[in-house]
Amino acid sequence: MRDGLVLGVERRRRWTDEAKLAILGEVGMDGWTVADVARHHDVTRQHIYQWRGEMLRKGLWSASDAAQFLPVEMSAAPEVSAEPDGASAEITVALRNGRQLRCPDGIGHAALVRLVRMLEAA
Repeated sequence: MRDGLVLGVERRRRWTDEAKLAILGEVGMDGWTVADVARHHDVTRQHIYQWRGEMLRKGLWSASDAAQFLPVEMSAAPEVSAEPDGASAEITVALRNGRQLRCPDGIGHAALVRLVRMLEAA
């Protein structure tokens, strides 16, 4: 700052909990490391670690970085029929918090995991 004028770019940014959780959710996806995610979002690796601790304290982030296995209830397969209106099959996932996630059958694994983590944390 010089003579009351801001020279250059102001670097202090505010991050919502939702934004922090979304960024934290990218670590480990498609092989991304903490450094990769930090570089992608123009933050330091230390931010990622601080946010992880903050979200743990708030109860918004699970303590385990490893994959979590959830109980699955299998039902009988529906009869295969041609769908005249172009509708596609969908997957319904019942989460522990009572929410349900409905996705198209062709959704990618990484996208599905990201959605489940976001809904579990919300």
